Amino acid sequence: MSFCAIDFGTSNSAVAVATSTGMRLANVEDGHTTLPTAVFFNVDDQSRAYGRRAISAYVDGFDGRLMRSIKSILGSPLAEARTDTGNGSAVSYLDVVALFLSYLKRHAEREADRPLGHAVLGRPVFFVDDNPRADALAQRQLEEAARSVGFDDIHFQYEPIAAAFDYESRLNAEALVLVADIGGGTSDFSLVRVGPERLMRLERKDDVLAHHGVHVAGTDFDRRIELASIFPEFGYRTVDTEGREIPNRIYYDLATWHLINTTYTPRRTAELKLLRHLYRDERHHARLMRVVTHRLGHLLAARAETAKIAVANGGETVIELDRVEPELEFPFDDTDLIEAGSGERDQIVAAARETARLAGVTPSDVTAVFFTGGSTGLSFLTDAIATQFPGAQRVFGDRLASVATGLGIHAQRLFAPAQLEKR
Repeated sequence: MSFCAIDFGTSNSAVAVATSTGMRLANVEDGHTTLPTAVFFNVDDQSRAYGRRAISAYVDGFDGRLMRSIKSILGSPLAEARTDTGNGSAVSYLDVVALFLSYLKRHAEREADRPLGHAVLGRPVFFVDDNPRADALAQRQLEEAARSVGFDDIHFQYEPIAAAFDYESRLNAEALVLVADIGGGTSDFSLVRVGPERLMRLERKDDVLAHHGVHVAGTDFDRRIELASIFPEFGYRTVDTEGREIPNRIYYDLATWHLINTTYTPRRTAELKLLRHLYRDERHHARLMRVVTHRLGHLLAARAETAKIAVANGGETVIELDRVEPELEFPFDDTDLIEAGSGERDQIVAAARETARLAGVTPSDVTAVFFTGGSTGLSFLTDAIATQFPGAQRVFGDRLASVATGLGIHAQRLFAPAQLEKR
């Protein structure tokens, strides 16, 4: 049996495999070494699609159920619940996690050309904030899912520590590094001592000065963009004929990936129809009804994410929603992005500062801030973090692959010596 390392992320995933020339990232989708963490249950042909193909199938209008951000349910009561796949059958959310891990395992085994029984899995500092029992449950659930697809020797490593391994492999002197791993679901920080003399140590616990993290990241920015820039034209934060604010739960659910499908049930659709008399602008209610009846919630979420990425890459964009209503569109620029995400930004920055406090060091002691994770493409966020640590070098790793690469380094240290001894 050989080994691999899996970065099962909220938004994107990757897997590193052992080869004769060392660890390398596997091709997991059409030449890509990373893929969106997404599963689409296609009702039309009773098939399943993963990653980019899953999202494309949904956007192309195939009948079915798209599931994203499935990592975020770990440790919650929702994890054990069963959910409709769109064709009358149901699976548990943990079954969906197992299906995705199985997909990664198959592609890793194809790359390695051998069965894989040993694995290092990444995990955030906190699956669930301020709840140690739920956090421990989340890890057990992920381990059980991994065992169910054929892994029998499983180890975990914190994702920001893995990113530090990747950075450390390129250093020629010791450094005190704040690793900022900001993905789709969590923002994790670790203050770590790294350097060439520490590189080959298998036990690195003493080199980790502090961990801290918050369950706030990329999907939360997407959610705020929807609420601030899209849903006001669907009635969000408007007032009814008596001056009271329109009930807002429907908007929050539509802006939360794992709750979107709950808005499509006949009961909720009927309830929403009965609210028609509350809306002063009948267009707002009509647009909202089209989203629910035509199941366009994921489309709106995807458009918010696309707008975020476009503005992060420079300039401004237009959020086009012509599938809801002809010529319906909203301009969006960096000012809108910053205003929408300021609360989340402040929470993440506070977590970075708290990590240094927990480590007992001053911000000026930090040698470098190493950024990894998909959301580190947001300059207004990385700038806000970096300014808290004057004198620290800003280092940007591979946004989507640094963690998987580092997990691979850790897997090689764990498993390769044992395999050499057996030869």
